[in-house]
Amino acid sequence: MQSFTKYIKNEEHYTEVLGLISGVEKSIWIGTADIKDLYYKQGNQVIPLLAVIAKQIERGISVRLIHAKEPGPNFRNDFDKYPVLWKNMERMLCPRVHFKLLIFDNKIAYIGSANLTGAGLGFKSPDNRNFEAGILTSDNELVDEAVNQFDNVWIGIACKKCRRKDFCGDRI
Repeated sequence: MQSFTKYIKNEEHYTEVLGLISGVEKSIWIGTADIKDLYYKQGNQVIPLLAVIAKQIERGISVRLIHAKEPGPNFRNDFDKYPVLWKNMERMLCPRVHFKLLIFDNKIAYIGSANLTGAGLGFKSPDNRNFEAGILTSDNELVDEAVNQFDNVWIGIACKKCRRKDFCGDRI
C-alpha cells in the first residue's frame, strides 16, 4: 500500500476516521481529552460506538484508551452495557492528555482536534457539530511519532515529575 496523508475536516471525521475502526486487524489506540456518548450508523441502525468497539474486542482486537477526565453519564451507561469493555479494554486516565489521536494497527493515525464525542467525531448534523481539523495518515514517520507519544504517556514516562499526579485515576 502506498503511503497517504489526507486533511480531514468537519463531517469527514465521522466518514473517514470512524469507519476505520471496523477494519482493524490488531489494535486501536484512542487518545482524547474529552469522552462522551458517540453513535455510529451501521446499516439502518444507529448504535453506540462502544458496541462497535466491543465487537472488535470480541474478535481479539486490543483496545487502549487514554482520556483526561471521566466520561459523561451517557457514555458510562453505554460502557456498562458491554462487559467485554470493562474486562478487556485497557483504559487510563491522565489529566494532562489533550492530544486527539486514533491509531489503527500502528499503521494509520488520525492526529487532530476532535475529541471522542458526538460533536467532535460523531454522528451529528452539520449544524450541530464542532468545526474540527486533522490529518489521517499512513506516513511511517508521522505514525511512528504518534505511536511513540501515545506509548510514552501510556507507560508513564512523565509521571515521576508530573505535578498533576493527584488528579490521575487508576487504570480500570
